[in-house]
Amino acid sequence: MKKYFGTDGIRGEVNKGNITGDMFFRFGIAAGAYFTSKKKQKHRAVIAKDTRLSGYMLEPALVSGLISAGMDVLLFGPLPTNGLAMLTKSMKADLGIMLTASHNIYIDNGLKLFGPDGMKLSETTEKKIEKLIDGNIKKYLVKPEFLGRAKRIEDANARYIEIIKSNFPRSFNLSGLRIVLDCANGASYKAGPTIFWELGADVINIGNKPDGFNINKDCGSTHPYLIQQHVRKYKADIGIAFDGDGDRIIMCDEKGEIVDGDQILAVIAKRWHEKKLLKGGVVGTLMTNLGLENYFKSKKIKFYRADVGDKHVKEKMLNLNYNLGGEQSGHIILGDFATTGDGILVALEVLFSLKEFGKASKVFSVFKKVPQILENVSIRNRYVIDKKYIKNKIRQLNSKLQNNGRLLIRRSGTENLIRIMVESNNQKLITETIKEIKKIIS
Repeated sequence: MKKYFGTDGIRGEVNKGNITGDMFFRFGIAAGAYFTSKKKQKHRAVIAKDTRLSGYMLEPALVSGLISAGMDVLLFGPLPTNGLAMLTKSMKADLGIMLTASHNIYIDNGLKLFGPDGMKLSETTEKKIEKLIDGNIKKYLVKPEFLGRAKRIEDANARYIEIIKSNFPRSFNLSGLRIVLDCANGASYKAGPTIFWELGADVINIGNKPDGFNINKDCGSTHPYLIQQHVRKYKADIGIAFDGDGDRIIMCDEKGEIVDGDQILAVIAKRWHEKKLLKGGVVGTLMTNLGLENYFKSKKIKFYRADVGDKHVKEKMLNLNYNLGGEQSGHIILGDFATTGDGILVALEVLFSLKEFGKASKVFSVFKKVPQILENVSIRNRYVIDKKYIKNKIRQLNSKLQNNGRLLIRRSGTENLIRIMVESNNQKLITETIKEIKKIIS
């Protein structure tokens, strides 16, 4: 079991536990030591962040640690997570670090790590870095002549935008489309409005005025009612909402109906399958709606469920040689173009279909969802579900559902929460099952 890293990097409340300046300094030294070879040559790390106030505290601590271990550091400022991944690769860096707590509110922060290939670090690598953190960190401090240097890169968003646009035909444009865009006051607040405007869309921007405290606050992909309201008010063609670090997307059609990651995945899979662009099949997760799986079966599209977390989705995509995967929460990975979720890239792919096939409500009507209820239960010890008697109770409930639905219970990777998902066409069965599970784990 890992000590510091959760499902997706390190995350928690600022100035508590692992999210302190001292800890990030230690982490910088450990990561620098891991990626620096014994050769007397410079190594490079790149750092981006979202818009949290705490980024001004954690970034310098991290930079100090990396420089102390002999690494040069390039600072990008606010940039979406996949922008960081893309530039890690294009700028030949050894390590990419995204300072973010994703969809959490401003009091939290953390980081995500990427290797030179733009891929999130494996669990094996994370464990090795954890071991260095807990060791004698001072022995990795280099002599003064081998210290690294730091430099700020002012055009990181422009570089990222050009990479994104290069994946589409030069003739592709969004003229005639009115888009409501919610950047969650987060990392996409510069690149998002710019790229859609450059491609000719009429963009109505919300959530694009970060102040250090308002990231994900009543906006973005976790609060999509904002795009619903604005789409109806301004008679827009589509609404698009990102999360704090820009790696997930939730949408709504012209009627204001919410569109989740499963529906977005279906739209892209349908088009790619028809155009013979889909390689192998599609990777979803244990949370993927049963209706989507049934749709793939009807179209003879191979489908595989990975563990929850876009890192697991990407790993399975690589293992199976599939080029499309994603999560219901809005992490969609377009494997031919990106190594992790990218809200902007996915939005453009969907808008490509919208320009080709017409209204959003028509484009998104690909499959019928099976009713699914998700509930988070706060609990002091999230590992309680590993207890034998609770596992047996859950097994019994699963047997009760059998052909009538699906049950999934898992712990949060970063919070003291148990996540419950029950799926069935029998609404009464869903309610009874959730009630019974909450009683058991309490």
